[in-house]
Amino acid sequence: MNQHDNHKFHHHRVKESNCCASKCCDEQALSHGGGSVSEHHKDSGECCSSSATPIDAATTNLPLPGGTNRVRYRIENMDCPTEEQLIRNKLEPIPGIARLDFNLLDRELTVYHHLDDPQPIVSALTKLEMAPSLIEGGAPPAAGPSGLSTTKKGLLAISGITAVGAEAFSWTTGHDTSWPVLVLAIMSIFSAGLPTIKKGWIALRNMTLNIYFLMSMATAGAIVIGKWPEAAMVIFLFAIAEAIEALSLERVRNAIKSLAELAPEFAEVKVDNDWQEQQVAEVTIGSRIRIRTGSRVPLDARVETGRAALDQAPITGESLPVDKQVGDSLYAGSIVTDGVVEATVTSIAGDSTLARIAAAIQNAQSQRAPTQRFVDQFSYYYTPAIVAFAAVIAVLGPVLIGGDWSSWLYKALVMLVIACPCALVMSTPVTVVSGLTAAARHGILIKGGTYLEGGGRLKAVALDKTGTLTNGKPALTISAPLGEMPIERALLIAASLDDHSTHPVAKALVTGWREQQPNIRLLPVENFGVLNGHGVKGTIDGQLWHIGNHHLVEELGFCFPALEAKLAVLENTGETVVVLCTDSGPVAVFGVADTIRPESLEAMSMLRALHVKPVMLTGDNSANARAIADHLGIQDARSNQLPENKQAAIVELKERYGAIGMVGDGINDAPALARADIGFAMGAAGTATALETADVAIMDDDPRKIADFIGLSRHCVSILKQNIAIALGIKVVFFSLALSGFATLWMAVFADMGGSLLVVFNGLRLLGYFSKKRPG
Repeated sequence: MNQHDNHKFHHHRVKESNCCASKCCDEQALSHGGGSVSEHHKDSGECCSSSATPIDAATTNLPLPGGTNRVRYRIENMDCPTEEQLIRNKLEPIPGIARLDFNLLDRELTVYHHLDDPQPIVSALTKLEMAPSLIEGGAPPAAGPSGLSTTKKGLLAISGITAVGAEAFSWTTGHDTSWPVLVLAIMSIFSAGLPTIKKGWIALRNMTLNIYFLMSMATAGAIVIGKWPEAAMVIFLFAIAEAIEALSLERVRNAIKSLAELAPEFAEVKVDNDWQEQQVAEVTIGSRIRIRTGSRVPLDARVETGRAALDQAPITGESLPVDKQVGDSLYAGSIVTDGVVEATVTSIAGDSTLARIAAAIQNAQSQRAPTQRFVDQFSYYYTPAIVAFAAVIAVLGPVLIGGDWSSWLYKALVMLVIACPCALVMSTPVTVVSGLTAAARHGILIKGGTYLEGGGRLKAVALDKTGTLTNGKPALTISAPLGEMPIERALLIAASLDDHSTHPVAKALVTGWREQQPNIRLLPVENFGVLNGHGVKGTIDGQLWHIGNHHLVEELGFCFPALEAKLAVLENTGETVVVLCTDSGPVAVFGVADTIRPESLEAMSMLRALHVKPVMLTGDNSANARAIADHLGIQDARSNQLPENKQAAIVELKERYGAIGMVGDGINDAPALARADIGFAMGAAGTATALETADVAIMDDDPRKIADFIGLSRHCVSILKQNIAIALGIKVVFFSLALSGFATLWMAVFADMGGSLLVVFNGLRLLGYFSKKRPG
């Protein structure tokens, strides 16, 4: 999508009646030919969570509660769904609280409320040992502690050594309560278990069944029945697992954070006649900046002087450098690989394309995927049910079946550990966030887990032709002589005439001549005139020349059967045909057409390989549409499509195939995009509104990324199913072992935490998805 198309992609998630009202169809005939060249002429003008703080109303698909105030906090102790649930249980009952949004990766909480003073929110959080610090509006996420501190590592080491020592003494002596075992076990519990026990106490005070409460109960129960070594091992294994999870999730956090940190902190700005370094936050719109070879572009800008090749991969996912010249757009975060340019800043740091991408990814986390909603609902009933069952086992086991009460209590404690849904809860958000981040690195911006999962269910994708499958602008494609004059000379004469015209077809012919004859000068033209609806005329070297469409040839009386047949063949292939004539007859014929993108053929093959049906919807005439469709192997190509026709086509396709995607970039596509299950915007890097309104925004113009997205979606859903199977499978196995008396406390903790780590690492695999292969 070019700069002049930036206005075209507006909010499409609106009532369809409003969308249809925005249609505009320009039926103006081409003065060089009757065929439509471009559809553009028809437009007018630590545990991870899937929750995040919306940046603003424009960047979220969730409607903001009406008439609410918003306050945003950073909570250092909040990094897991367990803390999120604890906070929800505390804050949601407070009158005046409208909505809570969590960004656990950045430890941020956003509260929408009707309170006159947010102090009750602060007080409630403080009682939970979740003391908040206020984040000023618009402030970027603060840098949190990374990795494990030296103190934590030391405490974990002490806890591990003493826990293993307690187990060793117990095993060799046969006594679980000897003083060496007690001393070592207590040292282990106090070294690594105090944070868990403290959080367990907070959960108990607030009547919340979470992992910290369950682990604290298991530890306390083991101590009550004299199993000190197992109590120490339970608390140590849990602390180790949390530490490993924290390090694993740091990778996800850093992957997202790295996107926002691509832009440099300083820019070289022209002040009077000197160049000075300034912080990007202080650079204003309209400032002149200079970017040298090897430097990153600090802000979105427009080239004023110079030429350069830029690596835009961080923004658009394009693998090759893109040449930039005067008038072209530069995106913050891209790298100048060769050349030097001076450019005018077009947006401030907080409003750059890069900033919008980072904000959209953060916001996407707040929208829970269907699998996440299922897991949350399952966990809501699962944990209390298992805890109740464990209580029944502990109380009624000795009475109904007989046996030592401590043995039954031990079985109940093992079940308490099994009741922890940690692996299940983490099975979705880590995978979803990894998928969103991998897609963003590849130049695909997905607006939430709902669409990431939904992409895999698409059965057909409807694609607008112009600007999606084609380049969206006419180009010279055919030059053929009709007489003895060399085609190079004929093309020079045609370009000399058309250089005086402003028509898109004429401009395409002149551009094509420049590419073929870069070192030749145009011929002087005298007595130039425009033949409205037909073409142009002029005198070159005393010879009168005409160049125009089929109608002009007929008017001049040169349309004999052989030429008529030749023109008919070209027109039926989608070409807009122009003929160069002297006063004695036609000399050469030229064809101008909207050329197919080089990636489009592979893109359609990739969709078919994924068993997704490609359908072309275009406002162009049937000849042009059929020619493009045949070349790309698209069987279902629908031409002369007005906005309401495209909308009706989506409805019909949904009835026939099921889930449907729609790819478009203009106002005419808005009704169809609204009807589709997933709306795609192409070339979104240069379009602010596309980043905000599309369900999936393709940052460059590569249609292959539609199939890439679908492949990623299917792989993501596969990993989600694997994770749920792993989490539930481990529960079933150890529940059976606990009932039969074969499972020990530390084994249950090890298995449960091992399951958590398995789902985390399995989900993290999505981060490297695009580095391995391209689907199809």
